[in-house]
Amino acid sequence: MHLDALAAARRHEHRFDDGNPLAERNTRRALWLTVGMMLAEIIGGWWFNSMAVLADGWHMSSHALALGLSVFAYRCARRYAHDPRFAFGTWKIEILAGYTSAIALLGVAALMAVQSLERLWVPAPIHYDEAIAIAVVGLAVNLLCAWWLHDSPGHAHHHHAHGHDHGEHHGHDHAHHDHDHAHGHDLNLRSAYVHVLADAATSVLAIVALLGGKLLGLTWLDPVMGLVGAALVTVWAVGLLRDSGRILLDAQMDAPVVAEVREVIEQGPWPARLADLHVWQVGRGKYAVSASVVTSDAGLDADTVRNALAIHEELVHVTVEIHRS
Repeated sequence: MHLDALAAARRHEHRFDDGNPLAERNTRRALWLTVGMMLAEIIGGWWFNSMAVLADGWHMSSHALALGLSVFAYRCARRYAHDPRFAFGTWKIEILAGYTSAIALLGVAALMAVQSLERLWVPAPIHYDEAIAIAVVGLAVNLLCAWWLHDSPGHAHHHHAHGHDHGEHHGHDHAHHDHDHAHGHDLNLRSAYVHVLADAATSVLAIVALLGGKLLGLTWLDPVMGLVGAALVTVWAVGLLRDSGRILLDAQMDAPVVAEVREVIEQGPWPARLADLHVWQVGRGKYAVSASVVTSDAGLDADTVRNALAIHEELVHVTVEIHRS
């Protein structure tokens, strides 16, 4: 096999993310509400001697920091969206913020666990009525923030279909290509949502612990629920670290779109095989492709392959090299 021609075509459709304005606004609203509730819980938990409420307050402080980081990431991504130094846009600023938030969540979980263990060994009297009132208000605030963030675009799984006829390019008909492109989500928004959801969960645990202590005399429930909350937060943090880390490291060659690219090139109406393929994410639901195609068809060029790949709207930057066999 030898090279007798090299054709390269690059499609630079810079339709990358210019931000998520509604998500940014809702995250900012959640930030200020969280800061206010954080101060109330820290002061109230310390004053009324409730480990569950105090832990929830410190937990909420980390969430306030994480929400602030999310807002900062949105602003930076928007500000530098058209800066030519960022070859594939600024979307990964938001992913980096999500990854950092996940690390902060792990720190919060560790702090909650340590403080809860200390309270198990050295019990202290709790002012149950006041602590329960604070925990209930905290839960209401968390649920409101979670609703704001959940209602923002980019949070839900967007299931979309590619309804197209491959007859012209593949020689067979795919009436509909249905995919759930998980990486179309806004992971910066998801990190903010996970922080708020974790806060809501610890508020619920605090209320259960305080009611158990007040009504049944189970004083040990307060620190034990702190440990349960720490474990729950750890699980969520690890999941967020895994998903954001995969994107930051471009470990996405198992994404559904990769199989789609292979199908278009290797099952088209031409003799061709992929010698090399790289696919990586450059935005919410947007991918870049670099493909090296080996073919014996003298009429097949890079433009033809690129146009065949255009049926997949999530491919916003395509580079194709043709090698003759």
